[in-house]
Amino acid sequence: MSAAVAKVPRHVASPAAQSIRPTRAAPHIRKPLKRDERGLPVPHVNIVVRDTHASRLADHYYNTLRDDLMYMTYTHEPDRKPHRAVRPRFDPNDPYAKHRHNPPVGGNRAFATPPPPVTAENVIQLERIQLHTMVKEAFGSRTNLLPAIMAFRAISGESEHSGGQRTVEGVQIVKGGQNIGGWTRLGAPLGVKVDLKGPKMYDFLGMFVDCVLPRLRDFHGVAMPPPSQQLTLPHSGSGVVSIGLPPDAMAFFPQIEVNLDAYPRMYGMHIHFITNAFGAGAQNRARTLLSGFRVPFARV
Repeated sequence: MSAAVAKVPRHVASPAAQSIRPTRAAPHIRKPLKRDERGLPVPHVNIVVRDTHASRLADHYYNTLRDDLMYMTYTHEPDRKPHRAVRPRFDPNDPYAKHRHNPPVGGNRAFATPPPPVTAENVIQLERIQLHTMVKEAFGSRTNLLPAIMAFRAISGESEHSGGQRTVEGVQIVKGGQNIGGWTRLGAPLGVKVDLKGPKMYDFLGMFVDCVLPRLRDFHGVAMPPPSQQLTLPHSGSGVVSIGLPPDAMAFFPQIEVNLDAYPRMYGMHIHFITNAFGAGAQNRARTLLSGFRVPFARV
């Protein structure tokens, strides 16, 4: 006797024929994902996005530029005079002056102090880059800050807690610190800013040098003070170099240029390069660092 064989329709394929590689059904999540204060789902695991490649300018600093800066900024001082102690105006041990404002005699001379001896541990380096712009129309309505926030997010690539990094603050709103009649009030939005650190800081610096500066009209370099200027002034003793860009320069960033229609208005900005240098001549050492990254400077 021959066993009866069930006929399978031709239009129905077997499970083995549907997939060459054996697959497994997706696991069923019984518990729903938690929601944060903004209503977005929170995954069960802590997802942190790491760097996918090494920064070219960071490697250039640690492999080449750092040694050159140590050699260029080194000053041989066999016997350095001890720093004069700051004498306060009132005796700090006097109980009548305990809670009194006690400024130093002769003013604050912190910017006039000589820098520490140059060693391999305190070589000047770039700590962060801050972008800042002011939107006057935000005083009337804070919704006018949205185009500037979108532009700064595109340029910097930063958003709040991006990549799972809890220390990333993203684009921040700058608010007024005091009341000024007819101009601003305490807590009123005035502009936006963003701080760049780590690999994104070096990526922005490379993009700024390669794509933005060469396309600026009548740009011969960042203005420098004359050589006769004293090195003990407050702005000369801080290792911060600031550069201002006109509104037309925002269109030169590749993230903005690729879709100009999405940004109806261009904004000027200030770029602050903040280093760890401090003391007399700190700004000159900061300019030396930026020159190693191909930022041009010119005497006024």
